[in-house]
Amino acid sequence: MILNLEENQSQGLSLSTFDVDVTPPVDYAMAYGKAIKTWDMGLRAKGIVLLGAGQPVVLVAMDWIGLANESRDEFRRVLAEAAGTVPERVAIHCLHQHDAPRGDITSDFIQESLNRIAIAVRQSLEKDQPVTHLGLGSAEVYQVASNRRILDKYGKVRAERWTATPEPELRAEPEGLIDPVLSEVSFWNADKPIAVLSFYATHPQSYYRMGVPNPDYPGIARFMRQLAVPDALHIHFTGAAGNVGAGKYNDGSHEMRGILAGRVADGMKRAWESTKKVPLTASSVGWAFEPVVLVPDTIKNQGKESSFIKRYKEGKKINVECLSLNNARILLMPGELFVEYQLAAKTMRPDLFVVMAAYGEGGPGYIPTVKAFKEGGYETEVSQVTSEAEAVLVSAMIKLLTGKP
Repeated sequence: MILNLEENQSQGLSLSTFDVDVTPPVDYAMAYGKAIKTWDMGLRAKGIVLLGAGQPVVLVAMDWIGLANESRDEFRRVLAEAAGTVPERVAIHCLHQHDAPRGDITSDFIQESLNRIAIAVRQSLEKDQPVTHLGLGSAEVYQVASNRRILDKYGKVRAERWTATPEPELRAEPEGLIDPVLSEVSFWNADKPIAVLSFYATHPQSYYRMGVPNPDYPGIARFMRQLAVPDALHIHFTGAAGNVGAGKYNDGSHEMRGILAGRVADGMKRAWESTKKVPLTASSVGWAFEPVVLVPDTIKNQGKESSFIKRYKEGKKINVECLSLNNARILLMPGELFVEYQLAAKTMRPDLFVVMAAYGEGGPGYIPTVKAFKEGGYETEVSQVTSEAEAVLVSAMIKLLTGKP
């Protein structure tokens, strides 16, 4: 484990924020079809730069479906340079909306977006604000998340309850295993909130393949909270949602987008209202990361050498990261994790306020549990990793949360 926990510096902690439009133009090839028009609410790249506790830490949340391999390396390198830090202290996560681009750095639009984000990061440093307090709050979100995987009596997946589920019989199935809690971490300058980071585990689609790039219901909820608390930049992260979606509560009708957004915004509001503030100093801020090796499933790929497999053969590792803020821990994870990882992290340190952002390094794709691989289903069929991934990631989480090997 590589750990950096700095003593309080004379200038104290400060924070800068940035918010950049990263909506693709008409005719751009998104993850699921070309953009045919734009919406009045586009895609955003939002983030913070935390200064005063060693080298700056950069956290970014993007309304794209994913960012992986060499493309993500380049984003981290460029944004690190813009913030005056090192790539190992830059964490970039996608929310995973589906009417959105894949972050392929060979695309002119993606490169232009990176350049604009870098400029915004650099300019934000000129307007940093002192951080005196940390706020922590949480609340349950009602009637949004449900487990996608419906098992038969033999413990095998018999049906997938997709994010939009028109079949009444599948929507009638139990909610299944989820993490219903939405958590918020906020940074304050005395009584003024500067940034609010929210974390919730569910696939962020109501419907898609419409050719209209949009941030879907989590982005709408984020915007609603931005209007309610305008002084702070609101940044949302998708948690471990590989096997969780809105299928039980979403029949796919277009009206449900606004309804789901309202339910998530309600959870954000109640988490905000439950927030408790405590002083925050540089001596209680830490950044740690654990390099891991996730073994690719080369048999499933039948000799095809993806970028993920190529990087594995080159010995490149993926960092699992953790930002410590007093008794709060923000775990920053790769891939499309199953919710079991998030629940496990919280049980490892029930004495701490543990939150998780997944969809960091996108190369591994779905990361199921060992149990899920035995159950079968879509996620295990398309996963790029073997069942060994669970032990590797759980070990890394234990190290980062407990400091013990």
